[in-house]
Amino acid sequence: MSAGVVPRERVRVAAPAARSRLRIPAVFGALSAALVVLVVVSAGSGQLSIPPDQVLGAFARAWNDGVRAVGLDALAVAPGAAVAHVNGEATLWLIRMPRLIMAVLVGATLAAAGVVMQGVFRNPLAEPGVIGISSGAAVGASASIVFGLTFLGPLTLPVLAFAGGLVAIVIVYASARADGRTEVVTLVLTGIAVNAVGGAAIALFTYLGSTQQREQIVFWQLGSLNGTRWDDLAIVAPIAAVGITACLFLAGSLDLLALGERQAEHLGVRVERLRVVAIVVIALLTCAAVAFCGIIGFVGLVVPHLMRMVLGPGHRLLLPASALGGSVLLVAGDLVARTAVPGSELPIGMLTALIGGPFFFWLLRRARRRSGGWG
Repeated sequence: MSAGVVPRERVRVAAPAARSRLRIPAVFGALSAALVVLVVVSAGSGQLSIPPDQVLGAFARAWNDGVRAVGLDALAVAPGAAVAHVNGEATLWLIRMPRLIMAVLVGATLAAAGVVMQGVFRNPLAEPGVIGISSGAAVGASASIVFGLTFLGPLTLPVLAFAGGLVAIVIVYASARADGRTEVVTLVLTGIAVNAVGGAAIALFTYLGSTQQREQIVFWQLGSLNGTRWDDLAIVAPIAAVGITACLFLAGSLDLLALGERQAEHLGVRVERLRVVAIVVIALLTCAAVAFCGIIGFVGLVVPHLMRMVLGPGHRLLLPASALGGSVLLVAGDLVARTAVPGSELPIGMLTALIGGPFFFWLLRRARRRSGGWG
């Protein structure tokens, strides 16, 4: 072979590898750009319209105030255009920004929880709502609404929703434990039973409540980011940060678990401990999201699969990409929910279900074709 001639086989191997290396920054760059654009557009959209240049100007002034407060004046940027409307700044910072940041956090937490759940159960159809967390949270919230509980002030409903989700996951996990191990099939079946009991309890609370309480229960079940405050973010943000960080630490073990439980144990993974930690993290992330925003389904199912199709099954890339994709999806969904019908707001949980339901059907058909049937 003459010098300088590259074998065709080497070229064929190198080309996909090069494309794969380019795909990763392209995907993360596209998701990040989409999130920034959606945040700017969503911050300026609504009954009071704020042009994008004025939104960016408000962000720049907030950044400058922050860096000057800590003595880093060199990092200040050009202030940009001022918000023209007299109530524009108040609307932006007191109403829209808490809501947008909550959408970013909730989308990231639900998507990350979905990735971990699918990885630890080795089931592509797994989703946080399957094991009863959302139903338990809904029961706690409904009880708070119907019985008029206010012992923690405005935090009573989210705290009881959080507690309900944790009780549900404890029941499911305790029922699935046998001989020091967790039976995955039993875990999923128990989750279905808990969902059924939770649905019955919610129906009972809806029957017992007044007309106003029924409307509140139904609206909470449909999911909404309306009314989010900075105080709510002070609770959700640390939980989201801790939970997503814990997910990233689990990434390597989840990759090994994909080889099979026995193979993972031979490679040093303590499968049972991994499953316990993963379930706790899933419950923490899901309860934090559901407690303040109601039931928002299918984010933990749709986003991980889309990212897996693009980036492959490796959890070290899949987890951060899914968290970013979940934020993009929920910010976009919230924008549609606020602007699709003038003068009113659509429940965001309904929108995610409209997207996730058909996707779930497609996923079932795809899994059936690949496995050659369910028999």
